[in-house]
Amino acid sequence: MKVAVVEGDGIGREVIPVARDVLECVRPDIEFFEVTVGYGKWEQTGTACEESDINDLKSADAILLGAITTPPDPDYRSVMLQIRKKLDLYANLRPVKGEDFDILIVRENTEGLYSGIEWTEADRACTLRVITRRGSRRIARFACERARTRSHLTVGNKANVIKSDVLFRDICLEEAARAGVPCTAQYIDSLALDILQFPSRYDCIVTTNIFGDILSDVAAFLVGGLGLLPSANIGRRHALFEPVHGSAPDIAGRNIANPIAAVRSAGLLLDHIGEPEAAAHVEEAVRNTLAAGIKTPDLGGSATTSAFGKALLRELRILRRR
Repeated sequence: MKVAVVEGDGIGREVIPVARDVLECVRPDIEFFEVTVGYGKWEQTGTACEESDINDLKSADAILLGAITTPPDPDYRSVMLQIRKKLDLYANLRPVKGEDFDILIVRENTEGLYSGIEWTEADRACTLRVITRRGSRRIARFACERARTRSHLTVGNKANVIKSDVLFRDICLEEAARAGVPCTAQYIDSLALDILQFPSRYDCIVTTNIFGDILSDVAAFLVGGLGLLPSANIGRRHALFEPVHGSAPDIAGRNIANPIAAVRSAGLLLDHIGEPEAAAHVEEAVRNTLAAGIKTPDLGGSATTSAFGKALLRELRILRRR
């Protein structure tokens, strides 16, 4: 079992080592290897991600990745967009769980406004939103498979304004009907408000790239912020796991970043490779550590990133010995 570890930029260099320690604790047989991509590499070499880096990532059984900075520089190509496209990580999973709700946001990951087709003209800048039948159908089928073990699928869209969303919505509804999955469509703006007011109404949500990005960030409010939310990027051959939050350069290097999102991403990785019991232990260790009052500053505590990581590992070892 080979896992590529990409610490990335900013707080990624602080939270990803904690997540790696968690994986090593429950699966000491994993062979880890480092891959360096991101803004820091771009500053040093002029290239944020080389083809050899992509090949290294492709050689892994799974990838654990930290946040990567994308600066406002026209010469800088988003590393995450490159990785998602070249590894065809078309499904982005963002679970949001609370006491009385369990929501899974399934986001199409390779098309839409993040298709990477952009250009600048004399008096305007243009970004092309691409929604294809193939991309819509495969994410709809993926979401239906996940919704089978749940109760309902919601299609987040803006088909009343955006014609490409008519295609996406209709294909999702068609695939849900074919799969026998109860499904409704809802406009994304009303969905964003409703999910905050009545989260228990929702179960599995499928939507387009940028809408899924925004909706999952909105939903983070329900659980205490982006520092708690993991994500998985899944394709037919490859899988990448990363925290939802960004590189947070304002707090980088201060040892105060919350590693829970990264740790939970490691939990998703474990579940993906067929270790659901280990993944459950990771989640229980997170809850136990928080219940003991050990929290980073964003949650009202005073624990450092490394201190939280050590406490979490203690809890995890206790659980594994049972």
